Amino acid sequence: MRKHLKAKDIILIILILVVAAGAWLLHEVLKDTGSGVAVIRVDGVIEGTYPLTEDREISINGGSNTLRIRNGSAKMIDADCPDQLCVNQRAVSADNESIICLPNRVIVEIQSRQESEYDAVTN
Repeated sequence: MRKHLKAKDIILIILILVVAAGAWLLHEVLKDTGSGVAVIRVDGVIEGTYPLTEDREISINGGSNTLRIRNGSAKMIDADCPDQLCVNQRAVSADNESIICLPNRVIVEIQSRQESEYDAVTN
């Protein structure tokens, strides 16, 4: 007892596949929208808030630090501090990730809906 697919069945299957592919594509395109902002604080005072969606370089604290925002993440690319720990830190892009330059009293914190892949201990 073998049943053959009718034209309406094939159209329904194709329609379901197209809707599923469209939903997946929409999710992939929109997942980085509103990817967050970099909040820059100097001595605990907010110096600026910058969206991660706009590529730019930001001079911080009168030029003591330079932050680069590119491709949805932020990285400290220059600092006049002796240890350069903030410059050697990886780029940040997920919620509550931060870059800290203690000698210059600069904190860059990400506020985003994207969760960090690291926990508080390993970050």
